[in-house]
Amino acid sequence: MDEILLPAEMNEADRLAAAAGPFDSYRLMLNAGAAVTDAILARFANAEGFDVLCGPGNNGGDGYVVARLLGERGLNVRLWRTVKRRPDTDAARAAGECPIHANALEDFTPEPGWLVVDALFGAGLSRPLEGVHATALQKVAASEARVVSVDLPSGVSGESGLVLGTAPAADLTVTFFRRKPGHLLYPGRKRCGETLVADIGIAETVLQTIRPRCRENVPALWQAALPYPTEDAHKYERGHVGVFSGGPSRTGAARLAARGAARIGAGAVTLLSPGTALAVNAMHLTSIMLRRVEDAAEFAAFRHERSAAAYVLGPGFGVDERARVFTEEVLAPDTAAHLVLDADGITAFADVPERLFAAAESRGTLVLTPHMGEFARLFPDLAADDTSSKLAKARQAAARSSAIIVLKGADTVIATPDGEAAINTNATPYLATAGSGDVLSGMIAGLMAGGMPGFSAACAAVFLHCEAGKAVGPGLIAEDLPEALPPVLRSYLQNSVQ
Repeated sequence: MDEILLPAEMNEADRLAAAAGPFDSYRLMLNAGAAVTDAILARFANAEGFDVLCGPGNNGGDGYVVARLLGERGLNVRLWRTVKRRPDTDAARAAGECPIHANALEDFTPEPGWLVVDALFGAGLSRPLEGVHATALQKVAASEARVVSVDLPSGVSGESGLVLGTAPAADLTVTFFRRKPGHLLYPGRKRCGETLVADIGIAETVLQTIRPRCRENVPALWQAALPYPTEDAHKYERGHVGVFSGGPSRTGAARLAARGAARIGAGAVTLLSPGTALAVNAMHLTSIMLRRVEDAAEFAAFRHERSAAAYVLGPGFGVDERARVFTEEVLAPDTAAHLVLDADGITAFADVPERLFAAAESRGTLVLTPHMGEFARLFPDLAADDTSSKLAKARQAAARSSAIIVLKGADTVIATPDGEAAINTNATPYLATAGSGDVLSGMIAGLMAGGMPGFSAACAAVFLHCEAGKAVGPGLIAEDLPEALPPVLRSYLQNSVQ
């Protein structure tokens, strides 16, 4: 169940399911209300009572079903609404079948010890909450009442995860069939609490029509493609990665990337260093090879003698013309080399993004790994759009740049130029430390050098990077991450499909 549906895709799933049967739309609403009720009773049966807040649409209809079912169990239930349902709708039918007296929402005041069931608005909300709905949720927040939200906390956009005005912090969110981006993208993800995906009778076959292009980044997405060394493979067959180093006072970031590439499985890693930094780098390298590369000519000589399958450029490199030239040389049309561009490598193109995008139209794969600040340097218009989601930003940037975008953060989004995307969910705050992203860049390059497709490599590296971070935990520094990778990687290789 790792597919993620946009709200419009979920509406289509509902429509297709109702049209195909065996459940019509009203029966699906009854199933949804029953699923929410079961979840409430499994976790909050000790509540002194239940305040059910019902909105004007189908989300409110689910709320009426919940109120009725809780009442039928002899529990204390109060029902609150703003308006009567429009006639001839499933929500109106559910309201008509609910014997609980409906109170005016403007009179709602949370009771100590009572659970609030938030059934005001679901994932399809596209405008900020205001008026009586916003006031009711502000009262909930002030009371610190426990909250169960139906589909998504009201006020959270299912499309973007943005909070539209105000939204409760739910203890539990019960959604249906598949999650939406708002369940996984911050700040919405934090508002959801525990998220339960309930089966309400929508057949999996509807996905064949909808064909969703976004998934949660889980091992099933990439595990079978992990490079697995054969007994007769030599080091260069396992993948050769070249990492460009900065000057003598900025060499550490490149070495972190190089160790990330080596630990993820690259058979050979070469640090491409300016002459002034050779001595500094040599003092810190053992298994990683070292090569002087000052300019395009020396890089061409390296490629002629022993080219790498993938490169990393940017960590600690500097933002001058050399960064742009080396990027274009790696991505030249006569090579199939892949490139991970990070940090300074991204910033170097801030004033000439079209130059980078033109270079990306090559035989190799370009992967950009920006955090949001670096993203804004290449895509200022996309970053400034406060209404679009992180998912939409990454997809639009990938299409514009012809690159795979790894838009980093607690909810990292990986997107391809053709719209394929994944949202990562296993991050740890311990990764918020200097150099962590450099290791990730090396990991992506190492997997691509080993033959893994770019999107799969980026997804796998992001996930495994987080697992390594969790394995280290408190006190983590970037140097710990490559050393934590072997046991993490081993567990996924052992369980992969050979």
